Amino acid sequence: MNHPENADGLFDHCPWLFAEQASDAQRAAQERRQKELTGAGRVRLGENCFIAGTAAVHPDVLHLGDRSYIAAHAYVTGDIRLGADCTINPFTVVRGTVTLGNGVRVGAHSSLLGFNHGTAPGLPVHQQPVTSRGITVGDDVWIGSHVVVVDGVTIGDHCVIGAGAVVTKDLPAWTVAAGNPARRIRDRRQPRGAAETGSALAEELSAFAATARAQAPALLDRCRHPGTGRYVDRPGAEPTVRAHCDAVEIADLLLGEVPPQLSAAEHVERLRALQDPATGLVPEYGEAPPLPGPAGIPDDGASAYHVLCVGYALDLLGSSFAHPVHAVRTTTADRLVRQLAELPWNDRAWHAGAWVDSWATAAHWNLRLGAEAAAPGALEALFGWLHTHADPWTGVWGSPTPESGRLQTVNGYYRLTRGSFAQFGLPVPYPERVIDTVLDHARDPRYFAPGRENACNVLDVIHPLWLCGRQSTHRAEEARAWATTQLTAACRRWHPHQGFAFGPTPDGTGPGSRVPGLQGTEMWLAIVWLLADLLGLADALGHRPRGIHRPDPGPRPE
Repeated sequence: MNHPENADGLFDHCPWLFAEQASDAQRAAQERRQKELTGAGRVRLGENCFIAGTAAVHPDVLHLGDRSYIAAHAYVTGDIRLGADCTINPFTVVRGTVTLGNGVRVGAHSSLLGFNHGTAPGLPVHQQPVTSRGITVGDDVWIGSHVVVVDGVTIGDHCVIGAGAVVTKDLPAWTVAAGNPARRIRDRRQPRGAAETGSALAEELSAFAATARAQAPALLDRCRHPGTGRYVDRPGAEPTVRAHCDAVEIADLLLGEVPPQLSAAEHVERLRALQDPATGLVPEYGEAPPLPGPAGIPDDGASAYHVLCVGYALDLLGSSFAHPVHAVRTTTADRLVRQLAELPWNDRAWHAGAWVDSWATAAHWNLRLGAEAAAPGALEALFGWLHTHADPWTGVWGSPTPESGRLQTVNGYYRLTRGSFAQFGLPVPYPERVIDTVLDHARDPRYFAPGRENACNVLDVIHPLWLCGRQSTHRAEEARAWATTQLTAACRRWHPHQGFAFGPTPDGTGPGSRVPGLQGTEMWLAIVWLLADLLGLADALGHRPRGIHRPDPGPRPE
């Protein structure tokens, strides 16, 4: 209801004026308003706060820091915690579990909805259970008018959200974002000249993406084996399971559909039939089902990677594995910890990281199928072991070697974190130290001198920089400079109607040769997106990876 002492509504709509302009009667009315709330239970208000008489404030918990305001006709319910110098402007809705840092301004008519309803088909919506993951907003954030922030989102420090945006994904610190859904436009600290450079690069990205989309059907068609109709990495090569999966990923990314050589049902039938029902693993064409390793996943070989590529190809096709990965589902915590300790971290950290990637991805698919990920406690043991064994000085697992420098540890870091922390949507430990380590490795001329880059090495640098950049702005300008150089070079590696080559390897042969193929194309397309996104230019591409290299956590079980 309106308090008579504040009938003109000035302070309700402009609460920042209250401290200097309010009369004694108006201050007394505000004191009574606040006592009404604090007397109702778990409400804690700092010094010089203001809560409009017309605001509907019915919280379970309400904490306001000093000099924080709730303006006219705001609707506030749930567990709401604001730091100092925050403003909830007129007609704003803040509900569910919402935590704001210091100096957060929320524009009029915005909605911060820290709760959600279920959508399962078996119940009417009004009978669905309510869930709440909560919304967290950092310090010094400006959320414009008519913005919607949905449950589960974290907005980092110093962000600016443009009017009318719908924020559905986390935003790292210093992001300027806008649109529906909200996308990063630039870094708030970006100098004016950098924006002009970004505009030119965005035009180049848009032209590259249009070319790639137009040429994708021919690219896929050239990689069909003439005898079997199966996919090959490049003309003249033997068919592989991975080539089929790469074709699905490329078609989904560039065309938004399945590879046109088969129907969706035929793609699904072929890929699902490859899985060994006894172990849940997928052998290579013509090979016997693989024997599980000590903790379910073989130490090496195609079947370990097939857990990733076949699983995500089926997911893109709207399907899934026919069976759980039984070899992982039965892994106990003790057996997993023993296997982790025995992996070759000191001299073959890439292989160790790849093993973790495959095991964690198998656990993820098991959860998607409604099965146990592994034996009770095993998944928790994985993340516990990884947290306690990451090197606090470098942020990575394993040690550099005299022969290859940091190559093994950085490349292993990508594989390990892709399948574990990134896929499960968890923060990585020591992100600043990781950025230091990866940027140091990115200066190694053995791998990054002009003409020496290959898809594996560039991907294994940009993904850690991108992933850790979501948690920290440490050395962000250096990361952006590296990404700009790599992105300009990457787009120009495209071979007309053939795609990307993987890149040079020491002997210049095999899938790492300079011949364009599906593996190189799938990986470089993901690299281009990650480089562009780190620079705030990914929207120019008009696509977003949804498979192995997806920027979002993997799909969760319903």
